[in-house]
Amino acid sequence: MPKLRRPRTWWRPRYWGISARSAFVSATVVLVAFVIAGTGLAAILYSSLLAGIDDAAAGRVRDVVAALQFDPVTELDPSLLATDQRIVAVQVIDPFGTVIQHSQSAPDTPLIGAGTIGATLQIGLPDHASATGDMRISGQIVDSGTSSGYTILVGAGSEAVESTVKTVLLLLAGAAPLVTAVAAAVSFLLVRRSLRSVDEIRARVAEISASDLAERVPVSNNVDEISALAITMNEMLARIESGHEAQRRFVGDASHELRSPVAAMISALDVAAIHPELLNEELAASTLRPEAHRMKALVEDLLLLARADERGLTLRRKDVDLDDIASDEMGRSLRESGIMIDAELVPTRLVGDPGGLSRVLRNLLENAERHATSLIELRVRPDGPNAVVTVGDDGPGIPQADRTRVFDRFVRLDPDRARTGGGTGLGLAIVSEIVAAHGGIVTVGDRPGGGALVTVQLPLKDASESNR
Repeated sequence: MPKLRRPRTWWRPRYWGISARSAFVSATVVLVAFVIAGTGLAAILYSSLLAGIDDAAAGRVRDVVAALQFDPVTELDPSLLATDQRIVAVQVIDPFGTVIQHSQSAPDTPLIGAGTIGATLQIGLPDHASATGDMRISGQIVDSGTSSGYTILVGAGSEAVESTVKTVLLLLAGAAPLVTAVAAAVSFLLVRRSLRSVDEIRARVAEISASDLAERVPVSNNVDEISALAITMNEMLARIESGHEAQRRFVGDASHELRSPVAAMISALDVAAIHPELLNEELAASTLRPEAHRMKALVEDLLLLARADERGLTLRRKDVDLDDIASDEMGRSLRESGIMIDAELVPTRLVGDPGGLSRVLRNLLENAERHATSLIELRVRPDGPNAVVTVGDDGPGIPQADRTRVFDRFVRLDPDRARTGGGTGLGLAIVSEIVAAHGGIVTVGDRPGGGALVTVQLPLKDASESNR
């Protein structure tokens, strides 16, 4: 029984779009920041207002104490007993605890109990210290002058402070949802507008098929991450198109190359089917066997290049004498072509794959044989950290514009290099792949005296060993 999928629900963030998730995160961050900032602001405001009324009360206490240093209590200036928005009560208490002077709003009994106030100024006793619980008390006992022993108490109103702070908190609480909603809406719209370009890119990519890779995604005029994404996508599409085109050419050229030996073998077999007497050793030696070997070599070359494209060439790493390999390949070339070879082989030892290096020398010599008029030059020598191999011929040379293209697959520069001449256009491509797998480079230049000169540089030590 198939497993039932759970229905999507709107409250699960995993089903939200990027715009909605961004808006939610933005709103959450703004709300948390707003709450923290509002709480801090209210605390700072509360402390500041309390400090203000405490300073006013302490100042009044100092003024009354200073006045009693010279005047008796009965002659105290009435302005010192006056109240305002911050000072709500003033009392002068004799040593026996009786209130003998007070402001109109102050009670006849002491605001706080005896023994709480000393000879030093006490500032900002909290609300719960007073009997009414709605004012902060500051006070001091007069220790000199005509009114020594009298206690001065000044009450500062805290209700206004608390009311102001509550009003601010209510305003912040009312503004918090509005600010959060605006932040969420702005974040949603901005992200959605930004993702509109992404949707256009996605829609264009969905329209692009393997049969038409020439299409490109739109790039916005803004210089941002989305335009960088679009440029990267276009570059990737260009690489895919180039690779697809190269693969198509490779398959077409390979099919064309294989068609020739297969057609020759089929033609010979058809003739032999009609005239069985012609199916003899001569037909096999002159037609069937050479074409079969040619097809085998071509298939092996194609497999080698396919492996190089897929995961790179797998090489055996061991110490080899490059001059000995060059000597063996030179002997083979002399036996098969008969073209004179001017060789200078200096002992050169490196770390590499013997089979791959033999293939490099063989392909370079075969390429030189097809172009040389009468002479091939072969040089092998160490040069600093590299081994250098040069193969030159006295043929027509290679034009400057084609010296990079000759390492592409199925490339033939000369019309006389027909398929019947044995060349498939894969020799130098295989050389390039093997040399690159060894960490080397191969270039084409002019030979002094005319002709082409192919130069191969290979590191004497394995790259992995040299990095240790």
